[in-house]
Amino acid sequence: MKTVTLYTDGACSGNPGPGGWAAILTYGDYEKEFSGGEADTTNNRMELTAVIEGLRRLKEPCRVEHYSDSKYVIDALEQGWAKGWKRRGWVKSDKKPALNPDLWEALLNLCEIHDVRLHWVKGHADNPYNNRCDALAVAEWKKIKE
Repeated sequence: MKTVTLYTDGACSGNPGPGGWAAILTYGDYEKEFSGGEADTTNNRMELTAVIEGLRRLKEPCRVEHYSDSKYVIDALEQGWAKGWKRRGWVKSDKKPALNPDLWEALLNLCEIHDVRLHWVKGHADNPYNNRCDALAVAEWKKIKE
């Protein structure tokens, strides 16, 4: 199984508002950037979309070292919250509806295909790939806002 590295980030101007997402995939000397945006979305939806879009670009099952500054994404996967929400019909343990079930469903399905290892990184710090993802995501929402 190939090991690839995936960096992702999402950004929003207002929450909700115009948003952008970005992903960078690396494998050996190969590096590819992807980004996109939506006119009316939330930061969390953009964070999730970035991971989904990055994983969707993989042509075969891979071990994925995923780096993100989103505690929402990292914690929900690492702590098993998202699987619990799905098991309970997209209801959280506090009986409130889980947000973004469509994206969580897609992400959980992709995590069944790939061996995803999660790594939290501090946002807006010294990780050049995280900073690049942030810049790409911000550029996407700026395109929409203009």
